[in-house]
Amino acid sequence: MKGLNLLCCCVASLLLLGTTEEVEDASEPTKRDRSHLENTLKLNEDKPADDFSGVLQRLRKIYHSSIKPLEHSYRYNELRQHEITAYPGRTLGSSATDGEITSKPMVLFLGPWSVGKSSMINYLLGLDDTPYQLYTGAEPTTSEFTVIMHGPKLKTIEGIVMAADSARSFSPLEKFGQNFLEKLIGIEVPHKLLERVTFVDTPGIIENRKQQERGYPFNDVCQWFIDRADLIFVVFDPTKLDVGLELEMLFRQLKGRESQIRIILNKADSLATQELMRVYGALFWSLAPLINVTEPPRVYVSSFWPHEYHPDTHKDLFLKEEISLLEDLNQVIENRMENKIAFIRQHAIRVRIHALLVDRYLQTYKDKMTFFSDGELVFRDIVEDPDKFFIFKSILAKTNVSKFDLPNREAYKDFFGINPITSFKLLSQQCSYMGGCFLEKIEKAITRELPDLLGSIGLGKKPNVLSCDITGCGETPKNRYKKP
Repeated sequence: MKGLNLLCCCVASLLLLGTTEEVEDASEPTKRDRSHLENTLKLNEDKPADDFSGVLQRLRKIYHSSIKPLEHSYRYNELRQHEITAYPGRTLGSSATDGEITSKPMVLFLGPWSVGKSSMINYLLGLDDTPYQLYTGAEPTTSEFTVIMHGPKLKTIEGIVMAADSARSFSPLEKFGQNFLEKLIGIEVPHKLLERVTFVDTPGIIENRKQQERGYPFNDVCQWFIDRADLIFVVFDPTKLDVGLELEMLFRQLKGRESQIRIILNKADSLATQELMRVYGALFWSLAPLINVTEPPRVYVSSFWPHEYHPDTHKDLFLKEEISLLEDLNQVIENRMENKIAFIRQHAIRVRIHALLVDRYLQTYKDKMTFFSDGELVFRDIVEDPDKFFIFKSILAKTNVSKFDLPNREAYKDFFGINPITSFKLLSQQCSYMGGCFLEKIEKAITRELPDLLGSIGLGKKPNVLSCDITGCGETPKNRYKKP
């Protein structure tokens, strides 16, 4: 009898153990195939990355020789806060200079808290269930600005170190204070995708939180990253579609960057078809007043995490949407040099227009000044009503100046409030016997040197580095004082 009882206990234990294992196996979600992700982002290709060192050297040379002199002479950085970071006192031959010019494309993740921004980065990099993965959860988990970049091994870098290292492009972030630097963190991960792109994860937007509670200017920091991002993912999920003051301010900062914005409705497989349609419409209704464009924005609907889609959902649609978004990301990576040169050229155009405006203000001031005039009153009259003296209209008469590129008139009230007009020189006086004229050099860079550099990439040519070092990436500048 005792033997029979013992046998029954053993059988019951085995059945219970088998049931437990089945429950555990059933509780573990299966993971999706990642082949589409690796193929779209070309992570399986073994070919070496394109060598753009010659192009970058020439680009730095053009910036330092043709753009930077005029930029500093007329203090463009005090008018526009998103100046190119080019560190003085460093040689161009060093690979640790001009961090922002040589930096990789930046992808910025924005959106409310716990919508899946960190999970999306983990999914793209395949970091789930690894020591490298970003922490995720249903509660607000990311309180820092996290920069995920490539490195030979897993390494965490404090914000104060990132800001102090001139080899990186984050030195200007020191202006936001030490409280912010404590909320900035860098993570180096040995991943092939990070060899070509850098990801930035941001704290989730919490509408009931005030700016001063963060301890640093959150919107100003976001603006800094927005100005430098090549692609901006604004992520939502079905439970967080409301637009509050902080999100409204964020979209106001995104004005003019609509071509780089990708709106994502994440966790789409958690809804049935009818509910998904209602959520999709509600998201459009919430964002319509914030995005002032003629065409409706493209919203990518999918679930960006490694687990299988929920059953009875539109799996094929979600997969196609995901591949479409990955193609956008790959396009930014493939065109990184073209975008970099175009950005430098755009910067040069703005510097040139700023110099022409300051020159016109100064010339008007000199024309209106007499022996008995009060210089301060004369210039105040000019700044208060520049249209009365045709300041901006005279600039539009110049070639290669569009009225849509002109800065705000109000900005020059603040600019000249800090910088006295008498501290500047006329453009006609910004020439030297050896160096040529600042204006001619920047115009040559805009019209010839940068377009030629862009064309050399499209044709697969490599610029001649040696001749670039000798001639300064172009012909010898003309000397207006030399007699013919």
